[in-house]
Amino acid sequence: MANGIISIDKPQGWTSQDVTARLRRVFNTRRIGHGGTLDPMATGVLPVFVGRATRGVEFFEHAQKIYEATLRLGIATDTEDITGTVLEEKTVAITEAEFLKVLEQFRGEIMQVPPMYSALKVNGKKLYDLARAGKEVERQPRPITIYELECLAFSGNEAKLRVHCSKGTYIRTLCKDIGLALGCGGCMAALRRVQAGEYTIADSVSLEQLLPESEQGMEVEHYLKPVDSMFASYPAITLTPNQTKRVRNGNSFSHTAEPGKYRLYSDGGEFLALAQIQDGVMSTIKSFFEV
Repeated sequence: MANGIISIDKPQGWTSQDVTARLRRVFNTRRIGHGGTLDPMATGVLPVFVGRATRGVEFFEHAQKIYEATLRLGIATDTEDITGTVLEEKTVAITEAEFLKVLEQFRGEIMQVPPMYSALKVNGKKLYDLARAGKEVERQPRPITIYELECLAFSGNEAKLRVHCSKGTYIRTLCKDIGLALGCGGCMAALRRVQAGEYTIADSVSLEQLLPESEQGMEVEHYLKPVDSMFASYPAITLTPNQTKRVRNGNSFSHTAEPGKYRLYSDGGEFLALAQIQDGVMSTIKSFFEV
């Protein structure tokens, strides 16, 4: 049984579900899920959780992401990206200095109104279903954090941006909002996710490489990273045999380490759980050992 996380460089035109459905056949398992949806037009890092690693998907939902996006100024669309119906076109007369000045207001903690073309639900209905039916409903703004927003290139009516952001950020909405702030409108023309949590584009494998190897009967499980790789930012603790037994039985126990979250390993090196220490007590947040 395959277990682990594979970071896919998602190609344009594929949905995130398309990717997981294809990998379900590659690894011959029903237990599979992805960590953070990418729109079909977007490319880049899509971590896919296989087998026992699916227990970690819920933690990955909160992972920070880094994107490289192209903002097209002077065009507003219904989907907030270049694939949508054009609603308005304006002449662009923005200097690079003016553009960089406007970016300042989009850094840090900001409020963002989710787009109608999104999978969020209002009264049990997905927004994109309502949008396709020609309906628009009020959406409440949500807090997001833009940790970094850098202009990589500017050519008058187009800019390439690097965005390091929190969970729940819509890059196409960010592009639209920057265009509105400039007074000329804007939409997202391209999007590439270059990092998601601990996984980068350099760690990722393309389907163009993976699928032929699988179809030829070659070993592809070496692309799977261990599940503890997603928790690499947390310190590790190796347990005694008695502590290992307590973790396997789901019991808490006292520990002298500082308060916080930890990766727990048996004395034999097996990754057991993500845990936390609070008031001198170690307790399991989620176990990952094989039962």
